[in-house]
Amino acid sequence: MKRFALTVEFDGRPFMGWQRQSHGPSVQGALEAAAFAVTGEEVAVHAAGRTDAGVHGLAMRAHCDVAKPFAAFRLMEALNARLRPHPVAVLACEEVAADWHARFSCIGRAYEYRIVNRRAPLTWEAGLAWQVPQPLDEEAMARAAAMLVGRHDFTTFRSAHCQADSPVRTLDVLAVERVGERLAVKAAARSFLHHQVRSMVGCLALVGMGRWAVDDVGAALAARDRSRLGLNAPPDGLFFVGAVYPDSVTT
Repeated sequence: MKRFALTVEFDGRPFMGWQRQSHGPSVQGALEAAAFAVTGEEVAVHAAGRTDAGVHGLAMRAHCDVAKPFAAFRLMEALNARLRPHPVAVLACEEVAADWHARFSCIGRAYEYRIVNRRAPLTWEAGLAWQVPQPLDEEAMARAAAMLVGRHDFTTFRSAHCQADSPVRTLDVLAVERVGERLAVKAAARSFLHHQVRSMVGCLALVGMGRWAVDDVGAALAARDRSRLGLNAPPDGLFFVGAVYPDSVTT
């Protein structure tokens, strides 16, 4: 039995999310079906994190165990052939130690949320970014984002359905960058709560629109009350961009 680490890219629009679902297609389900077609084995694919319906992946890290003898490159090629026409691709595959785990060995995760700040409708980016027609003040958004960095109780920014044992998380990075009409909100932490990134982005957007003051974000955080959340951004613009492991840089 060999354990393989995978780097997976996917368009989240056709899926109910990463995790296998009984009521719709999932990224995990597509990968496991491809693995079965290739190996004839019931292969479980474990990921560094879960994504909601409509959320995308640029470099999701995952792993699977395969008994049939495969070189890593051949397994990657075979999986990609069987994944068609799903918008899922295995970008890299390598054999790893039997105790390496995509989720439990991971010490950091990074997301990017993409906003297109214009009045004209989105064309090819529809479903791949959040269109905000009102002008956004990215400098005010950046000041508000700085209030969320650090170790806090993020109850306000946590889904009511979140299953994490504690709402306390350490947010290492929350940065706002603009290039022309496009804004990117970049977030990094060891782990995130369910909907945390989307909830933070939604409130930053309210600041950018002038509907919230910068200090309102700090007040919402201090309230530790989900009802104080101003806005939960849609899943369209959210991308899982990388995972960090003890023996690697962001991958």
